[in-house]
Amino acid sequence: MRKTGKINDLKIRTKEFALQIIELFTSLPKNVEAQIIGKQILRSGTSVGANYREGCRARSSQEFVAKLGICLQELEETQYWLELLVESSMVTEEITKTLYDEANKLVAIFVSSVSTAKQNRNQNK
Repeated sequence: MRKTGKINDLKIRTKEFALQIIELFTSLPKNVEAQIIGKQILRSGTSVGANYREGCRARSSQEFVAKLGICLQELEETQYWLELLVESSMVTEEITKTLYDEANKLVAIFVSSVSTAKQNRNQNK
């Protein structure tokens, strides 16, 4: 029962992350540069939850680990785009701080999940 609760919590959390990314995108300046970066962050930031949900339906622990690996890649990419938005002065750091912090927390969760899944897979061999 606890595992299901954690899975559902992470499904909700990654969806909330995606919704915050969408909100950031809609608030970006309408110039070409901001919109190009915005579309990149929109793709990477919203795909985290989608890939996590696919991972929850994985047919094997290897497939689960692979999907979480994609989640980690998308989170790293999202952080990169957030950094570019701030460092190019398109938005203030204050605007991206919550998203950046949540991305860091999600990275930690996914890294731990990958490690646990790999340990479980090795124990079952």
